[in-house]
Amino acid sequence: MLLGLLLVLAQSFNPGSREFRSVIVQGSDLAAVKAAVQAVGGEVTHELGIINAVGANLGASELAALKARDEVRRVYGNESVELAGKPDKGDNDGGSGTQSTIETFYAKLIDADHLHQVGIDGWGIGIAVIDTGMWSGGNLVLDRYGMQRLKVEYDAITDTVKVWRNLNNSSADKSGHGTHVASVAASSRDINGSYNGIAPAARLIPVTALDENGQGSYANVIRAINWIVNNRNKHGIDVINMSLSAPVRSHYWDDPLNQAVMAAWQAGIVVVASAGNTGSDPQTIGVPGNVPYVITVGAMTDSYTPADGGDDTLASFSAVGPTYEGFVKPELVAPGGHMLGLMQNSAQLATEHSDYHDGDKYFTMSGTSQSTAVVSGVVALALQMEPGLTPDQVKCKIMSAARPAVKADGSLAYSIFQQGAGLVNAYDAAYNWNYDCANNGLDIDADLAGTKHFGGRANQNPDGSYYLMGLDGYLWSDGYLWSDGYLWSDGYLWSDGYLWSDGYLWTDGTTGANGYLWSDGYLWSDGYLWSDGYLWSDGYLWSDSLTETASVNVWVEQQ
Repeated sequence: MLLGLLLVLAQSFNPGSREFRSVIVQGSDLAAVKAAVQAVGGEVTHELGIINAVGANLGASELAALKARDEVRRVYGNESVELAGKPDKGDNDGGSGTQSTIETFYAKLIDADHLHQVGIDGWGIGIAVIDTGMWSGGNLVLDRYGMQRLKVEYDAITDTVKVWRNLNNSSADKSGHGTHVASVAASSRDINGSYNGIAPAARLIPVTALDENGQGSYANVIRAINWIVNNRNKHGIDVINMSLSAPVRSHYWDDPLNQAVMAAWQAGIVVVASAGNTGSDPQTIGVPGNVPYVITVGAMTDSYTPADGGDDTLASFSAVGPTYEGFVKPELVAPGGHMLGLMQNSAQLATEHSDYHDGDKYFTMSGTSQSTAVVSGVVALALQMEPGLTPDQVKCKIMSAARPAVKADGSLAYSIFQQGAGLVNAYDAAYNWNYDCANNGLDIDADLAGTKHFGGRANQNPDGSYYLMGLDGYLWSDGYLWSDGYLWSDGYLWSDGYLWSDGYLWTDGTTGANGYLWSDGYLWSDGYLWSDGYLWSDGYLWSDSLTETASVNVWVEQQ
């Protein structure tokens, strides 16, 4: 039986003199939860079947009555979300007012251009972008072949679907962020045979869950995922791009947004999530990037010299693992510095930061939002190459083809908690036939059912350094130089087939005051050895305040 719970949204309103709260009530049966809300006099606002939940408006007395019902067992604070990236100012041409930087370079940086030349361009693969919407201008409505690819869009805020009948339709993105992310993944702009986007022929399905300020709620993001899963076959949705994250407030499996993300993965959709822009300290990976199953993406930068790989570095804003449950995150990194992408000049980001807009259609931003979009495009290329792969197989192909940053002696330049498997390489991922190296030992069905949960191999020494249990040489202790450049090389051999993806079993929901038991002899009697973390009041920060808010990805300086 699924764990019942309440997720409280940080959105209050006051009709008349009575104060209400917007909440999400989750239980084992959608109909029963809906009836429970109505029985106490609440108003149902959302139906979130993907996690057996409804959104509702409740007064204080109604909320208290609902919490006393058998159908409701948990109370959660809702997360508001904002988007990553900061417009670029620097020596590049991002704000020059000219079209001299129309070549985006990042497709070449990860060898996606070689795939484009042989027809591997995302054709037949659908990418749903949960974001602020999508502008119908630029090179997003038509694919590489001039065919209309933007045919439906869903607004999770208003719960409305718009079907495109012809090119006279229009689509809105008041923020500009969603458009920018979508263009990184799939722009069909062709400059001298080089496409601006990673998968220029992929279908795009814009799903609006965030407003013009880049802010949103758990309820609307979960409703967006719910719609995607319900309509994945109808609209051919294979990939979800989630360029957003929120602070971790519970175990990964107990977070409602994570539960929805896991359900999408279980349904066969590859989810690509941003690591977040809260680096460079350890344990800064956010939600839903802390879900062990999904592909979580950090950011690197070419230091404005795409032709010179010797000065490429990990972006200092890129969030760092491990997760609180001991999993290595991010899985890999991708270009995320000074990324040039489409944005209408009337969008809020463009008007607030006009120096970063070229005066026509292009805008420059940095962040793990953009690096996430790069990997979503790579997933589309890999799926076109081999249709029908499971999400776990896609994750393995992409991870095992990545190129870690190494020093001259072949040792890692950055810890795996910073770079994961390394820099994504589209060409190698598409032609890689390795399928079974990701999510080994995990059981998503049991995880979602609440009967088993999992932890990774990461642990912490008393001196503060992090390591992987059972593997030598994967130590991280305060610092790799962020300023030096390193080559992203395929010359480093990971031992034992990505053992950091293996999971260890948590006991079946029982816990004592001092932590969980691991199977296979891993007993951490005092919980984790993490310092200054993993301390949630009464087990979780969701408990009773009903006022928690969260941000997804903060602005960062360009790198």
